[in-house]
Amino acid sequence: MHADLLFTGGPVLTPEGPTATAVAVTGDRVTAVGHDEVRALAGPRTEVVDLAGRLLLPGFQDAHVHPVPAGLELAQCDLTGLRTAEESVAAVRAYAEARPEREWILGGGWSMEAFEGGTPTKELLDAVVPDRPVYLPNRDHHGAWVNSRALELAGIGRDTPDPADGRIERDASGAPSGTLQEGAMQLVGRLAPAATAADRLAALLHAQRYLHALGITAWQDALIGDFLGMDDPAGAYLAAARDGSLTARVVGALWWDRERGAEQIPELVEKRAAFSHGRFRAGTVKLMLDGVAENGTAALLDPYLDACGCATRNRGKSFIDPKRLPEYVTELDALGFQCHFHALGDRAVRDALDAVEAARTANGLRDTRPHLAHLQVVHPADVPRFAQLGATANIQPLWAAHEPQMDELTIPFLGSERAGWQYPFGSLLRSGARLAAGSDWPVSSPDPLQGVHVAVNRVEPGGAAPVFLPEQRLSLTAALTAYTAGSAYVNHLDDTGRVAAGALADLVVLDRDPFAGPPEDLADTRVAHTYVGGARVYSAQEA
Repeated sequence: MHADLLFTGGPVLTPEGPTATAVAVTGDRVTAVGHDEVRALAGPRTEVVDLAGRLLLPGFQDAHVHPVPAGLELAQCDLTGLRTAEESVAAVRAYAEARPEREWILGGGWSMEAFEGGTPTKELLDAVVPDRPVYLPNRDHHGAWVNSRALELAGIGRDTPDPADGRIERDASGAPSGTLQEGAMQLVGRLAPAATAADRLAALLHAQRYLHALGITAWQDALIGDFLGMDDPAGAYLAAARDGSLTARVVGALWWDRERGAEQIPELVEKRAAFSHGRFRAGTVKLMLDGVAENGTAALLDPYLDACGCATRNRGKSFIDPKRLPEYVTELDALGFQCHFHALGDRAVRDALDAVEAARTANGLRDTRPHLAHLQVVHPADVPRFAQLGATANIQPLWAAHEPQMDELTIPFLGSERAGWQYPFGSLLRSGARLAAGSDWPVSSPDPLQGVHVAVNRVEPGGAAPVFLPEQRLSLTAALTAYTAGSAYVNHLDDTGRVAAGALADLVVLDRDPFAGPPEDLADTRVAHTYVGGARVYSAQEA
């Protein structure tokens, strides 16, 4: 049988390494991998792609991403990438002046390092939008910048108590200063107008086009549900899956309501059945255990330090009761759910691993493939437990570099010893752990090749900062494997993530062979073509 698609003339990254030079695809699957002998499968209707020395590899998969909120933010007041308070305020002014009909100014993506102490004030917004409420989550979506009008509408004043799962930043007089952390975001966020179903679907399809252009063929959406006013993307996925416009393969992680307990599990079972259609499946549960280090809410075993280097009384927040967590995870595991943990601090990492261990003890080793995302601070004693328990380390490589948020808002408050435990990719891999990789977009860029650059170099693309913990660098093969086979494993997409006969033809052609160049140039690599099931969903020539 002749092939429908034939790739020749370049290196092919197989599970054994870049060991082939030709690949044949028939229908939606790879039918042959080899060298010149594969050319015999070419027929009169075969499309032949000359790799011309460029690398062919499995499609990238993002193991932790939020495409619908990202797509919505791109269509709103997008502050992503702005480095100073002045730039951010100017962008808000320009957006608001161009849209006098909008009752609310919404968007987000601002960087904490742009503002003193990482907490912008309401006065900055009041100066440019005094008459309409403004609600702008930061790039990690663990804090929001609001103006006085938004605080007034929400009834937030000097006497408003902090919610149990958040914090209202205050000025010296005790009045709300304009930044809401974690659960306090919802005090304003719940009042903001929700996106329409049409808005969410458009955002999903916009995001999908962008992700395909980056070589991403599948992903795990890390939040299907209602959290801090974010729009639930479930309806958009179902609509796209039913009408065929969902070209990616997507796993949805159902949100665990951290204000409830095991009584919500039957509802999750119902959602798993209702939300699974075509290329969208919802067999995962997302458990957010803690916050982030920059605002002091990541859960730590020992207290944070203050600006003077002295221990405080703050150990961060546990959003789910650690004493009940093993019970919840054991029940979810018994029902066949995958558990996807947000675990950023070393206490959260340990709590997650303890819960996985409890489930393994009670249920045996089931093929539920639990994974822990973010892993900013991991106590060395917990590193080998990943392999022992069969828990995948879900890494976000772009964060593992010296940059202002790391150097100014994190390292001083962790101290030198704990700062050395951050993002231990190399240690995890050497201990036998399986690595998957993701971006947490819109928190950071979803470009896998940018993430690969940092995983290999531990330096931001184009950065001149010192290498961040060089012993934790990964090889290029290991980094690419995390973004392909590792994430495919997490996503239970076992016939993807590799170029092998019988595998689905989810493939990417790069514009070069990154193995042939120096590691410091990895970030210059671009995607030339992306295929899902043998169908081309992106070509740089047509973009």
